[in-house]
Amino acid sequence: MRKLLLALLLAPCVALAADKHDDKEIKKDIERHRQMSAAHEAAAKCLESGSKPEACQKALVGSCKGLGIGKYCGMKHEH
Repeated sequence: MRKLLLALLLAPCVALAADKHDDKEIKKDIERHRQMSAAHEAAAKCLESGSKPEACQKALVGSCKGLGIGKYCGMKHEH
């Protein structure tokens, strides 16, 4: 029972230690975030221009392919 309790208490610490990124991975994450930011800025400008939201969403999905999780480029808000 003690071993099980100890394992449960240490599991989050092990998970945090395994989540460390090296400099190369951090630089990739930074670039990915910048690309997602540019895609979202382009979507905002598309909407500002008066284009249909569906067209802007389609362009966003195309710009974000392979960057974010899901079809919302790593960001979803209410609608």
